[in-house]
Amino acid sequence: MTYAPILMVFAFAALVAGALLFIPTLIAPRRLSPVKSAPFECGKDPIAVTEGRFAIKFSLIAILFIIIDIELLFIWPWATLFRQLGWFGFVEMLVFLSILMLGFAYVWRKGGLEWE
Repeated sequence: MTYAPILMVFAFAALVAGALLFIPTLIAPRRLSPVKSAPFECGKDPIAVTEGRFAIKFSLIAILFIIIDIELLFIWPWATLFRQLGWFGFVEMLVFLSILMLGFAYVWRKGGLEWE
């Protein structure tokens, strides 16, 4: 058995990892101003005072998107085996989706999905 293809894959992965670590040092800004180095979040004006309060709604929406992605990861295999699982699988998926919908209802009731 030859190991040449496996070694080539690892060599390519090492090359890509090295490039991803080395290239930012070439293109990164050299002289940072106080405005460029100030931390800010998405949706927040970077010029404004950094001591201002940050609305948590941005993070909440990001977490909801992640939950939707995870939900789809569980629904895909269930959908492929739907006929084999029968009623047990159907009820289990209803329980799973109802738990997720309770979380969405809580966020909606708290006003996390309203943009002002």
